[in-house]
Amino acid sequence: MYPISRRSQRLHLRELRPDDIEGMFAIYGDARATEHMSFDPRTREDVEGIVARSIASAAADPRQEYALAVAATSDGDGRLIGFGRLALDPHQPRAATFGFALNPDVWGNGFGIETVRLLLACAFEDLDLHRVWGARSPLNTASARTMQRAGLTEEGCIREHVQRGGRWSDSITHSILDHEYAATAAR
Repeated sequence: MYPISRRSQRLHLRELRPDDIEGMFAIYGDARATEHMSFDPRTREDVEGIVARSIASAAADPRQEYALAVAATSDGDGRLIGFGRLALDPHQPRAATFGFALNPDVWGNGFGIETVRLLLACAFEDLDLHRVWGARSPLNTASARTMQRAGLTEEGCIREHVQRGGRWSDSITHSILDHEYAATAAR
């Protein structure tokens, strides 16, 4: 499906554009934003490559990855303040993993829950998925609260799931099913 476009009151979930590199770098290049991610801060060159690959993957048929910009609607030019991703699982029909990240400058304003809700709407309403799951660092309590508020259920721990800086760390998984999403969205 192309293009993806979903809106909430304050956000627009949309396809990435070449002019999103600076906004992405403000997230992926920031040590605060990547503290709980599976990678160290990226260079600007890394981010240029990520954006280029993400834009190219949107044209794939069938499309397997939805790497999307989270833009502020109050900003006339749709400035990127976050990033969301859905990756279809080739081994599980109608299932995907998801992730999201926001610019630290906008943390604490409820944009995380709006972002997750937009990603879930895309997953279940646009892509007709059955199951969506994501993983987080055990130390990322803000992400845990966000996923819980969006209706995801904490499933458990994947032991030594991520290697970063030469050290292994666990991940906590959360998921939501289509009928759970429908009940949550109806409220």
